[in-house]
Amino acid sequence: MTPRKKPVRAEQQARILYELRRDVAERQRGYRERALRLFPHLCAGCGREFSGKRLRELTIHHKDHNHDNNPPDGSNWELLCLYCHDHEHEKYKIAGHADGSETDDRAPSASIFSPFDGLESLLKPPEEKPPAENPSPDTAPR
Repeated sequence: MTPRKKPVRAEQQARILYELRRDVAERQRGYRERALRLFPHLCAGCGREFSGKRLRELTIHHKDHNHDNNPPDGSNWELLCLYCHDHEHEKYKIAGHADGSETDDRAPSASIFSPFDGLESLLKPPEEKPPAENPSPDTAPR
């Protein structure tokens, strides 16, 4: 049985959270400021222009989804508005990358759907029926 960890005191928890938030803000401020200096303040998705107070709605998107990959030339970044940024991450999730981590190596399950089932019967010419022996009412004698 593994020993239980001692609970973290409130002061320690507050200090840890403060340091985490500070580090994240510092890292974001670094590449965000560089990206805003490098690129025009336009959303790469929808093309809207941002300035003034609305500039905070413009986010930095990492093209390879790796937030630690911040080259000085900004080649891994694009500026996206909040909505386009969310859309970009939804596309990434739909493509099979649930949380941005590597996907597992399991093969996708085989589909039971076969689009060509019954195609042969549809391509056969219809069977010809012998002509009817009864005359039609239009050609019957009067």
